Amino acid sequence: MGSESGRVKRGEQSRISQWLRQRQKPTAEDPGAERESLLLAVAAAGLPLAPAAHPAGYRCSCDRIGCPTPARHPVSFAWQTQSTTDRAQVERWARNQPQANFITATGMVHDVLDVPLEAGTAALARLLEAGIEVGPVAESGGTGEQARMLFFTATRGTPEDEDEWWPCELDCHPETMDEHPGLRWHCRGSYVLVPPAALPGDQAVTWIRGMEHTLPDPLTLLETLTDACAAYAGTANLTPAAVAWPLGH
Repeated sequence: MGSESGRVKRGEQSRISQWLRQRQKPTAEDPGAERESLLLAVAAAGLPLAPAAHPAGYRCSCDRIGCPTPARHPVSFAWQTQSTTDRAQVERWARNQPQANFITATGMVHDVLDVPLEAGTAALARLLEAGIEVGPVAESGGTGEQARMLFFTATRGTPEDEDEWWPCELDCHPETMDEHPGLRWHCRGSYVLVPPAALPGDQAVTWIRGMEHTLPDPLTLLETLTDACAAYAGTANLTPAAVAWPLGH
């Protein structure tokens, strides 16, 4: 019985490892068509999209000198009202702006739990091992604290119990995150890049688990993610500020 249980566990770990290695890559024949297909899948799932900046060498395509978030921000200040799931509009944007990244506005249909990559990798393995339903997951490339993992969930909206929910201001400061080191909850008034997105330095935002997965309630993931973030902060001997959302991202 013990050996059988061991074989099952090793099989589960093997499958988890395969899932973690998966990446959505554009086809060599028509990367533009593959990009458009991935974006339309996001819109079809009800996640509103808007165009974002893209890399220009190691800099950002926007006109801002010393942009603090190169290739990671919307093109328009009206991104919240501009965001749409309309297929025709997304197609026009994708075809007319072939280099553009895209953001999705959170807090309307979905939220995103955003954690350091190392913590997210450990949490994802634990969640899948436990048989917990995990929705779409993306990896945002970078080095050190800039490497992130994004867990897409259903939105909490404004729950009656506000202790279950907290808003995520785009200009929030690390010192406000002592209880949740390294975790950022994108909800009302926030956004994230959606794959496929190019970042400076040949980094990218890619799917680990795609939009074919149903959006889960964020509370089913939250405890595992916060535990993984705390363990990451402790193991790396980092302060909460050091693993919080990098403001210079």
